[in-house]
Amino acid sequence: MTKPIIGIGSDIGTTAGKRDRVFAYTTYIDSLRRAGAIPVLIPPQPESAADVVETLDGIVLAGGGDCDPALYGEERHPSVEPMDPRRQDNDLALARVARERGIPTLGICLGVQVMNVAAGGKLIQDIESEIDTAIEHASEPQDRARHDVKIEDGTRLASILGPKTWNVNSSHHQAIRTAGEGLRVTAQAPDGIIEGLEDPKHPFYVGVQWHPEDMPGEESATAIFRAFVLAAREHAEQRRSSRR
Repeated sequence: MTKPIIGIGSDIGTTAGKRDRVFAYTTYIDSLRRAGAIPVLIPPQPESAADVVETLDGIVLAGGGDCDPALYGEERHPSVEPMDPRRQDNDLALARVARERGIPTLGICLGVQVMNVAAGGKLIQDIESEIDTAIEHASEPQDRARHDVKIEDGTRLASILGPKTWNVNSSHHQAIRTAGEGLRVTAQAPDGIIEGLEDPKHPFYVGVQWHPEDMPGEESATAIFRAFVLAAREHAEQRRSSRR
């Protein structure tokens, strides 16, 4: 069985006096490999997003910094730490093209926020200052807090995880305020924070606010990556069939 090729949108690291670099955390790579995929890195090149997507069987939009709130017409909150604009342009282009062309896409943390903004949605810029909640959403990656999320019945995410409550990790100070056009809310925390989105008309356009790549061996994380890679494999097989 041919392994699907999954592109991971890269982050950009900058250090004064040194050359910029592009990278992806190995936890994304390892999660995709365990699920049976071949991961590759997509360096920032938004002008070529359509060509890049056509060579891949799936896309991962990974976690990272914040979206620039100017994208959805708001002034920047002092807590916002925008991602590198080169990455932002690339991730937005990948999200839009993958959605338009039916390429399986998995958005994680910042990735689901990018999917939402690309569809015209808005974000809560700083949960702590806007939402009265006892849940620690913005924990640090090295010591992530946990909370429950309820999966909405009748969604693709529910077909993967079941319409039930799961305990997941949490490391985000922003969240989805209003869902973008055509996107459906699929999961919520007990305080009402949106924890998942998907396009119900797309073969697989699914985003979650938590970090399944940092939950190796947990049933929910394994199921998400397995379902995503299966969708990518099916997409690859359909592409091969159409070329015969």
